[in-house]
Amino acid sequence: MSGPRPVVLSGPSGAGKSTLLKRLMKDHEGVFGFSVSHTTRNPRPGEQDGKDYHFTTREVMQESIDEGEFIENAEFSGNLYGTSKAAVEDVRAKNLICILDVDIQGVRRIKKTDLNPIYISIQPPSMEILEKRLRDRQTETEESLQKRLEAARIDMELSKEPGVFDIVIINDDLEKAYEELKAILNEEIQKVQDTK
Repeated sequence: MSGPRPVVLSGPSGAGKSTLLKRLMKDHEGVFGFSVSHTTRNPRPGEQDGKDYHFTTREVMQESIDEGEFIENAEFSGNLYGTSKAAVEDVRAKNLICILDVDIQGVRRIKKTDLNPIYISIQPPSMEILEKRLRDRQTETEESLQKRLEAARIDMELSKEPGVFDIVIINDDLEKAYEELKAILNEEIQKVQDTK
């Protein structure tokens, strides 16, 4: 695989991944791209096949997974989701840094591939702050909030394991976290900009 190294971004919901990513993409327009994931769920209103997701059937997707065509995959609420090697290659072929936003299971699966990405974990300063951020969003039922917090606890523990991530960024100060994120990606950003 040629082109810039992909970036695997992981961390619990509420750690600030989306905020940091949006800023990175705004400050470095035309440098990053997202791979389009596959799913077996039905499209929601307004979603487009090939843009939001590659919508497919369970049979077709399972066959592709079995044939090793997927970098990572998981099942949520009875539907399969995953990132195909081809989806990442599509982004790299445009000479863009492919960003993969995955959970800790996805990180483990990607470690078994030849993708060679930069592994970055974005973590909250503490469980208390994370819980406050999630509650302030007011988008969760108490039950779903507790599930997210439990997943976050596991994620925070696993992010401390040596060798899982190239860098763990504690997002207690957005500016500082953003500078750390830019610093680790600088070399790849430069590669893309030099070829433009």
